[in-house]
Amino acid sequence: MTDENGTGPSEARARGVAMMNQVYGWEMPADIPGDFFAVTADHLFADIWTRPGLSLRDRRLLLLGAITAQGQGDVAKIQINAALHNEELTEEQVEEAAIFLCHYVGWPLGTGLNNALIAVKADRRKAARAAAKAAETNSSETATG
Repeated sequence: MTDENGTGPSEARARGVAMMNQVYGWEMPADIPGDFFAVTADHLFADIWTRPGLSLRDRRLLLLGAITAQGQGDVAKIQINAALHNEELTEEQVEEAAIFLCHYVGWPLGTGLNNALIAVKADRRKAARAAAKAAETNSSETATG
């Protein structure tokens, strides 16, 4: 969405994209075409995620509960990874959330959140090992080169 002059992103879009970047921990482009992105950035993230009264961590926990209740494992992985990256939650806290939610949304759905956590932990550890190996390789190449 552009500003009233049609020259650049609106204030709502800029605020929304900034919040999306904060929530997810990566840089989101501000110029994705289409109404879906416009509503997501300009309303959900610019207006709802920025409301006073709840922290980002609070909102993340609520969102994890909602997506767990709906069996949205792929979305849970995105949210878990962002929560860990932003240090809003620890792996242990996400596991506790899964145990807690099993008792309210049912064991299969709560297990889905735990399985998403297991997958995220494995991916993060694999990425950390690859980064360490790349750093080691670069270090040894620099020393010999």
